[in-house]
Amino acid sequence: MSFLNRRALVALAALLAVGGAHADSATDKPLRLILPVGAGSGVDTIIRAVTPALSKALGGQAVVIENLPGAGGITGTAALVKAAPDGLTLGVVSNNHVVNPSVYKKMPFDALNDITPIMVVGATPFVLVVNPAKLPATNVKELVALLKAKPDVYNYASSGNGTILHLGAEMFVDEAGVVMRHIPYKGVGPMVADLIGGQVDLGVLSLPSIQGHLKSGALRAIGVGSAARVPAAPEIPTVAEQGLPNYAIEGWFAVVGPARLPPAQVKRFHAAFTAALAAPEVREAMARQGNVINPTTPEAAASFFRSEQERYAKLVKKAGISLD
Repeated sequence: MSFLNRRALVALAALLAVGGAHADSATDKPLRLILPVGAGSGVDTIIRAVTPALSKALGGQAVVIENLPGAGGITGTAALVKAAPDGLTLGVVSNNHVVNPSVYKKMPFDALNDITPIMVVGATPFVLVVNPAKLPATNVKELVALLKAKPDVYNYASSGNGTILHLGAEMFVDEAGVVMRHIPYKGVGPMVADLIGGQVDLGVLSLPSIQGHLKSGALRAIGVGSAARVPAAPEIPTVAEQGLPNYAIEGWFAVVGPARLPPAQVKRFHAAFTAALAAPEVREAMARQGNVINPTTPEAAASFFRSEQERYAKLVKKAGISLD
């Protein structure tokens, strides 16, 4: 081999080595995981329990959670859809993602077409709760009786106008045939604080976000919105079994990326989340919180988003909720 050929081969090898280093360095950059909810909310609690196993499943890539609450999840999701589809930014959305198009007259993005579905992870139970000092009811029958005795005196809180927690409480008001005033908050944190403080009387919240407050007695559970009792809290009956059979609502959560995320990245993240969710410590945490984990395919997630958007559009229209 001539000297020039040897030099050419050495140069080519060096070039390939540099290219490989650049390719590998992508995992050296942290994965930005946008949560369009406040710290301490149900989805935030769930994802923080998954993050260590997710980082491990991604080959040690750091995962940085970024809470961007506001406008029922629109603020955070808007940041997600603007991100480059380079595999360095993902988001975790929930029911609000498909509720918002029916609630807001104008949206800064298309909830179905401006994202890349990766998986619906599962669902978390919603609980109808009261401040026991303001509403001394222990079950649905007693609660409805108290509310009917004083129409339009009591109020219910939500994490914001048109959010899934708003719809969860509005669904109860509708099914029970009672009259209550709605007090919207900017996020779950201030909502829970005022529920405990007695500024508001009733609300619907995810089980993981209030388990501690139920145990301490600061809040009292009236019933869960799931079709069946939750293994993590079997002592709480369903709202349906207490005389409101049509009351059914729970919070689902899903992993999505920006639109046009390459199929290879979708496959990579789907595999990583699947592995992380199967980790023993994650399964234990999810069971303890009462979450039902049932990861879907990206295709099933896309279909689910469409059907849920249609379902909530009917509920929003019935409730007469509309925001600018």
